[in-house]
Amino acid sequence: MNDTPSRVVAFTGSAGALADYGVRERIVGIFGEASSEQLLGELDTADVTVIGDTWGEFDLEKYATLEPDLLVTDSYVPDRLWYVPDDNLTRIRSANPNVVAVEIANQRLLDIIERYRSLAEALGADTTSAAVAAAEQRFAEAAQAVRDAVAARPGLRVLAASANPQLFYVSDPRVSADLRFFTELGVDLVVPDQVDPGGFFQSLSWETADRYGADVILLDDRSIGMSPQALAEQTVWRGLPAVRAGQVAPWSPIFRFSHAATAPLLERLAATIRDANKVI
Repeated sequence: MNDTPSRVVAFTGSAGALADYGVRERIVGIFGEASSEQLLGELDTADVTVIGDTWGEFDLEKYATLEPDLLVTDSYVPDRLWYVPDDNLTRIRSANPNVVAVEIANQRLLDIIERYRSLAEALGADTTSAAVAAAEQRFAEAAQAVRDAVAARPGLRVLAASANPQLFYVSDPRVSADLRFFTELGVDLVVPDQVDPGGFFQSLSWETADRYGADVILLDDRSIGMSPQALAEQTVWRGLPAVRAGQVAPWSPIFRFSHAATAPLLERLAATIRDANKVI
């Protein structure tokens, strides 16, 4: 790209992260979970065109009408674009060949955040603004709060999971950027010993959902997973030590990669650990 793109279409989380670093007017369209306040952040949907909300939705006509000169999204699997339908990729690229896919899996959180910050800078944003500096400071303080909470609760074992009526998914912290960062801050996260193909988690039948002991469970808070209330019908779930102790906290696996967005997630984790006790 020789000229700075002026019309950007992006995955909602990507657009939100760019907005956190000062890119606003250049973002003309978003797709994927476009109603998520967590992904949108300060981005106002009234200022952009939504070309898709749920998985598989991507309005090619709207996309072409926007005349984008850059598409930005995350990539969790090599050669796959997050929320961009594979069968339409050729047509999407024909309308706009300039694509930035930010690699997410097996990457360090701070590296991904810096990637978005650098992209925002390349798009003309002032990434040294007072708002960005304040977000960085809050992030640093939140990270230290997690370290302090871990030090105050030695030996606390934490498990990150998702669930549906058939299976209990134990997430691999080595793959997920946020969980990996939690371990860097000292959190003792369960590492599954037999990860499913794809590498993100180990799926367990409900009969074996108690395979890994944990004092705290971080439960996927997306609508595609079961809530603690829905899980209350599961006998094995009710018997897990963390559940019996009331030490189940929300976990947001999909978020926007900026200091402003991740600081609250760290603050939530710090509070969860501070309030927890050893139960295994």
